Amino acid sequence: MAIALVTGGSRGIGRATALQLAQEGYTVALNFHHNIRAATEVVNSIAAAGGKAFALRADISDESQVVAMFESIDREGEQLTALVNNAGILFEQSTVENLTAERINRVLATNVTGYFLCCREAVKRMSFKHGGQGGSIVNVSSAASRLGAPFEYVDYAASKGAVDTLTTGLALEVAAQGIRVNCVRPGLIYTEMHASGSEPGRVDRVKSMLPMQRGGQPEEVAQAITWLLSEKASYVTGSFLELAGGK
Repeated sequence: MAIALVTGGSRGIGRATALQLAQEGYTVALNFHHNIRAATEVVNSIAAAGGKAFALRADISDESQVVAMFESIDREGEQLTALVNNAGILFEQSTVENLTAERINRVLATNVTGYFLCCREAVKRMSFKHGGQGGSIVNVSSAASRLGAPFEYVDYAASKGAVDTLTTGLALEVAAQGIRVNCVRPGLIYTEMHASGSEPGRVDRVKSMLPMQRGGQPEEVAQAITWLLSEKASYVTGSFLELAGGK
């Protein structure tokens, strides 16, 4: 098979996606930033189920660390054919008038620059003109890019708006190079990220406002990502899948 890189793969949507891609036969390169214990648990779970995976520590906002991560993948001896840009950060809920430049820049460095850097390195390995076999990229955006996340995370929402634009532009750039680029926009999903925003119970607080009256599970997002990466979606590029319970 081939390698699929999942950034932010130690928890939430990234973890669920890594587990599903391993079941599909990919060798999973699991990127993590801090939590080596959680990353190791995912790798061990994949191995216990008969799959193949390895963990790679890298802060995707740091260009040198991204380059080193991809060079580590090169040494594995299998072709990189799939990238899931999932790693992302947000901070405590805040209005725009209370944001600092430091916070805004930290969010953009990971959620935007990090995605660009990983796409750049993936394209260098997947594209026909670089001797690659083609491949597929899925960017994890957010329904917040459409909704704006007022009074909570406008900086995060703006970063995801940039991810949407990256998806559209890159899809057009590399379509003739055998690379498909698509995007998922999850809504209220039960992940640990809400604790970073100082409200771990946020999904349960607002789920009644959703047409489907419930929050989503990471596995539901992972299913969509896995489909977009697969040959079943072979004629799909530059597309957005909404996973937000109807909102």
